[in-house]
Amino acid sequence: MKASIIAAVFVAGFAGGLIAAHRQDTSGLPAERVTGIGGVFIKAKDPKALGTWYREKLGIAMPGGAPFGKFEWREAGEPGRPASTAWALFKSDSTYFAPSPSSFMIDYRVRNLDRMLAQLKALGVSVEGKVQEDANGKFAWIMDPEGNKVELWEPK
Repeated sequence: MKASIIAAVFVAGFAGGLIAAHRQDTSGLPAERVTGIGGVFIKAKDPKALGTWYREKLGIAMPGGAPFGKFEWREAGEPGRPASTAWALFKSDSTYFAPSPSSFMIDYRVRNLDRMLAQLKALGVSVEGKVQEDANGKFAWIMDPEGNKVELWEPK
């Protein structure tokens, strides 16, 4: 009996610790924040050949041999809302990442791009170019302190 009580207390404490560890501490974070990764973009000397390598070795599905793929998933807490993360290769001389000299760019998902940009501007972050909108949603770009271009995306 005593051993089973100790075991029950141990299990309850362990489970409580796991639950607490998985909860994100959002205190001190800005009101608008990134909600996930919308895409990973990589410069390549030969996007088609590198795309073939990723398809054959890692199984990244790329329609028609194109140098891009899409990972589909569901939003946490909103399983009825489909979502995706893009993965794409760009030619090494692409200017899409400019003015960043980096060979990669991350696209971050946000809930409200306008509020995110207002918050960033208030924090002294400048926006690169103008907000663009297309069938996928709204996009904007900023630079991090190390010169990496960051894409922000509010999906439709």
